[in-house]
Amino acid sequence: MAAADRKSPRRRATVKTGSSYPGTLRIIGGRWRGRRLSVSEAEGLRPTPDRVRETLFNWLQPHIAGARCLDLFAGTGALCLEALSRGAGHVVMVEKAAHVVQRLRLHVTTLEARNAEVVQADAVDFLRQTPQPFDIIFLDPPFKSDLIARCAELVEANGWLKRGGLVYVEAPSQLEALPLPGTWELIRSKKAGQVGYHLARKAG
Repeated sequence: MAAADRKSPRRRATVKTGSSYPGTLRIIGGRWRGRRLSVSEAEGLRPTPDRVRETLFNWLQPHIAGARCLDLFAGTGALCLEALSRGAGHVVMVEKAAHVVQRLRLHVTTLEARNAEVVQADAVDFLRQTPQPFDIIFLDPPFKSDLIARCAELVEANGWLKRGGLVYVEAPSQLEALPLPGTWELIRSKKAGQVGYHLARKAG
């Protein structure tokens, strides 16, 4: 987030083109298709636009049924809630901001999402715990940070991703090379405006 005025223009500058922020989140597929949930504003929050989410879940569709999914920067919860809607087995949403965590827990209650867990924590601190390996990890940190590299390194070093598991990464579109571990193969990559979105697979 960077702009001259440090209030609303600064926040608008971080919003991805086509997103519904800061009003509502729309689930676009699966059992909760069409459901709208209110979202909270927070520093660095960039909700994934519908068109990007649609492409992502087309990529993930062969792998989503019964999958264990982890979102390290959950924000609105769009990615994990979409995954649950489409048949994921269990999701964990990690979020640092207390008021955003409160809204995520409200979403879980509203949807009666029994296989969803919300954890209030810093992503880096969370990854330093004893791992619970996941099938799919969403890695979508604030752009103006080194968190992709730091989190990817911890995911790999501490065993958070299963062999053959998938990692979704959002990054600035101008970033020429993602800082990913050598054991991860980039298998999908697209751009939408200022956002680059990518899917990597861990060697298995």
